[in-house]
Amino acid sequence: MGTDTPGLIVLLGSGETMPTSGKTHEFVAKRLPANGRITILETPSGFEPNSNLVVGKIKTYLEKRLQNYELDVQLVPARKKGTPLSPDNPEIVEPVYLADEILLGPGSPTYCARQLKDSLALDIIKARHRLGASLFLSSSAVLAFSAQTMPVYEIYKVGEDLHWKPGLDFMRDYGLPLIVIPHWNNNDGGSELDTSHCYLGKDRFNRLRKMIDPKIKILGIDEHTSLILDFAAGQCYVKGNGGVTLLDQDKANYFDHRTSFPLEQLGQWHLPAAGDGIPTNVWQKAVQLQQEKETPDEISTPSSKAEQLLVARTEARAAKDWAKADALRDELEALGWQVRDTPEGPYLEPLG
Repeated sequence: MGTDTPGLIVLLGSGETMPTSGKTHEFVAKRLPANGRITILETPSGFEPNSNLVVGKIKTYLEKRLQNYELDVQLVPARKKGTPLSPDNPEIVEPVYLADEILLGPGSPTYCARQLKDSLALDIIKARHRLGASLFLSSSAVLAFSAQTMPVYEIYKVGEDLHWKPGLDFMRDYGLPLIVIPHWNNNDGGSELDTSHCYLGKDRFNRLRKMIDPKIKILGIDEHTSLILDFAAGQCYVKGNGGVTLLDQDKANYFDHRTSFPLEQLGQWHLPAAGDGIPTNVWQKAVQLQQEKETPDEISTPSSKAEQLLVARTEARAAKDWAKADALRDELEALGWQVRDTPEGPYLEPLG
């Protein structure tokens, strides 16, 4: 990860733990460094008594689905401001500084935006993304990180009048003040109730749209579908089961899954200056830790998988199964380790 190239932004319409999202998770995992770290923030569901279980299911899913990538999946219980588990508590959010992928998922979009606004957690997320970490947003987090947040529960469940609330406007730093709506093609209401456009239905959403600047572009992402923004390549990739709808004033463009299109379709994007809009102390710490990560330690510790492969190779050599021993050696080299055979026994050392 270079210090001048931001990471991916993944926008998932729904289903972060469904089999249909597996390819999206793997698309990101393939671009993470060896022994990389994924941090999952509890913030969107931090108001729920079982928020740790909500994100715990995501952790379990990723550990199983991405087991071949040797990734460290951690939970960050940044739940509510003004409490010990606050997004402003340095001890709570410290792990985000070392994240190679940052994931936020289901919960309440307005709660998430309220808790992360002007928070230390958000500053660190911005810094890590600028330095190459991928940002993976699903469901409510997609809404929360938009320019304006659609208060789904307040309107659909509570019956409040149509209105918008301020979002975190994360992509404005890249010249893309977008509103992103997940669950675009939801049909839970069947033939009795239109629950498309994230449960509000087409009619209510069209009325809601008239309340904002018509120049603001809106992205509608179908369920079990992701849109991946790749700033390094200048491309957007659609993956999953459905598609993505881009509303640009009077135009509506639809992009089916397995397609890609230039990032310029979303607006005149640009890369922000290094550290722009991020507190100096946060940016400097993020850069320092990034440099330390990219500088190999003099002494490295093999992963448990590498140790197991070494044992298996030793057993294969003892059985004079040279083909298997050579294959295991190749597997170790793919993990970044070479075998040194000595009179005292074999040991591993980093390649190069």
